[in-house]
Amino acid sequence: METKTIDSLKKLGLSTYEAMVYLSLTYMISGTATDISTNSNVPRTKIYDVLKSLGSKGFIEIERGRPLKYHVVSPTDVFRQYKQKIIDELDETEMELNYAYESQLSKVPAPIWLIHGPERIIKKELEIISRAKKTLSFRMGFLFDSEGELLSEKFEKLINKGVEVNVLATKYCYVDDKKVDVLNSFLDTGANVVKANIPFVKLIVRDSVEMMHIFSKFSGKNKNVVSSSAIGVWNQYEDIAKNYDDRFFNALNKISTKKKR
Repeated sequence: METKTIDSLKKLGLSTYEAMVYLSLTYMISGTATDISTNSNVPRTKIYDVLKSLGSKGFIEIERGRPLKYHVVSPTDVFRQYKQKIIDELDETEMELNYAYESQLSKVPAPIWLIHGPERIIKKELEIISRAKKTLSFRMGFLFDSEGELLSEKFEKLINKGVEVNVLATKYCYVDDKKVDVLNSFLDTGANVVKANIPFVKLIVRDSVEMMHIFSKFSGKNKNVVSSSAIGVWNQYEDIAKNYDDRFFNALNKISTKKKR
């Protein structure tokens, strides 16, 4: 258990000695350098430098006096601070990498790819969704297992950022012999969700510039979708994406108008 804790603390940027001292102090709460050295097994020749470093990093507080006394900072406070720091650094790195990635997409000679299998297709869907700046259009004729939860979470984040999310969805479908409630999966996300008679295909278009069509084999009287056969056609041609998005909004407007009558 202690080895695992030491390794976790090192991931926060602590040295082995610093992690050993902080772990020891969580049991001691406070103590002198001599006490801490004895309890943590950190050599006396190193203990003062280690304690000074931990103080500068916010893991302990130092009480002036003779001798100096060292108090542990609550793990809850420490981890809250460092978790947020890590999240901020990861968010910044993600933005920089996405900028580099997206700036190169348009330079690819033939921006059309085939994506095979549910896991890769869902991953690509989430990637496309994360790039949406203004609008996201989704035609859902079926859903893979656990896909609804992942998409719903992304939809809510987009909507909170001011992105318009529109969904045309079939009421339910059968995937791998399991009935899946498609329509109700997204009613609580804040997206504009409209019931529609959609064949067993899916379409996602973001900002009228990028899209993916998803097809799958189906069989039986329930037209059961065979998820292992699914193929996604990821398309970066803006003219094609805009054409499909225009068709999506035409269908959305027609259905919405009929409902108002």
